[in-house]
Amino acid sequence: AISAGLKYVHIFIATSDIHLKYKLKITREQALVKAVEAVQYAKSLGVQVEFSAEDATRTDRDFLKKIFKAVTEVGADRIDIPDTVGYSTPQYLAAITKDTIEATHLPVSVHCHNDFGLAVANAISAIQAGAQCAHVTINGIGERAGNASLEELVMSLQCLQFDTKYETNIDTKLLYETSRYISKIVGVQVQPNKAIVGENAFGHESGIHTHGVLSNPLTYEPISPELVGRTRWFQVGKHAGAHGVAAMLEEYGIQPTKEQTHQILDRVKKLGDQGKHVTDVELLAIAGEVMQQQGLRRLVHLTGFSVSTGIGNMPYAFVKLNIEGKDFISTDYGVGPVDASINAIQKITGEIAKVRIKDYRLDTISGGSEALCEVTIKVEDAYGNQASAKSIGEDIVITSVQAMIDGINRIMLKKILKQKNLGH
Repeated sequence: AISAGLKYVHIFIATSDIHLKYKLKITREQALVKAVEAVQYAKSLGVQVEFSAEDATRTDRDFLKKIFKAVTEVGADRIDIPDTVGYSTPQYLAAITKDTIEATHLPVSVHCHNDFGLAVANAISAIQAGAQCAHVTINGIGERAGNASLEELVMSLQCLQFDTKYETNIDTKLLYETSRYISKIVGVQVQPNKAIVGENAFGHESGIHTHGVLSNPLTYEPISPELVGRTRWFQVGKHAGAHGVAAMLEEYGIQPTKEQTHQILDRVKKLGDQGKHVTDVELLAIAGEVMQQQGLRRLVHLTGFSVSTGIGNMPYAFVKLNIEGKDFISTDYGVGPVDASINAIQKITGEIAKVRIKDYRLDTISGGSEALCEVTIKVEDAYGNQASAKSIGEDIVITSVQAMIDGINRIMLKKILKQKNLGH
């Protein structure tokens, strides 16, 4: 590694009594000697050294200062304080951070785990106490309950009221995109209600909340969603209010009267009482019935579909769509039946509607051979307009196709209705 240009190493040893006794089976003094020898050896090779005392927050406080002083005396360049099992409180980690800075006069890092949900709070308290660095991960991924979340820590330091102004040099507009990318790569879904990057972080359904956000977004949003690469959204369901319904319709250039809005809302609430969240397309259909406007309808219909797959055969899909009264047929292959189906749909919509898929996500809702799956798809047109759609079902292929068709309908309806400015 040295010959390859290594310039920085991270050396650690466990220091808590439980680790020393049961994992390493050595004494405190033996651990101290090993730590000093390791740092000395690394420094003899001309590299910078960050030293960590694993499980520092459960380590005897005097011994922790002793081992930190010892490695400092032999050349350690930085000290790291790991809260290995998320055992610390913000107050205690701040105290240890101050102790360490006073004892070593070195830059201090903290490594916080989230076993009790305090990783970000602990990292903030350590930074306020003088720590210069916090180890973080995108989406808070990590061992067990995870680590301090990069996006939560960055936005907290940037937006919350502290006596000191903190700079992170992070382009926050890329946080959501990065979160989605990491989630897709590692296969770990971000919980919907997660701060900053969760799907619901800037979503509103409650009538009171929606009214407030429409009047001034800061009433129910601590930061602008655009600051982290997000957009706010409104969902209509049993908690929806008239202002929320009107706002969603306004996006499509539709302006029902107050009486019509309440009629639409009544229908939405009845569906909500049945456990259903009404999609844009369904809301437009309801509005069309109430306002007696035939233009508010699904533009794309799936009228024919079949898929073939098997060992030794490349997956193949046949799709027949009706778009604004015209029939289109397409076939295509793919690496799997879903891919083949999406490819066949895109062959049609890419030419007719100029809509292509941007993102695809599959999640399992229940277990067993008859498990329900949830497919989320994001589509984009040639002008950069995007729309998302979800579908739930037992068959992954059919559910994926339904989500794709719904997404295409959303983006086409939004574009066409804005142009026509229906409802004026």
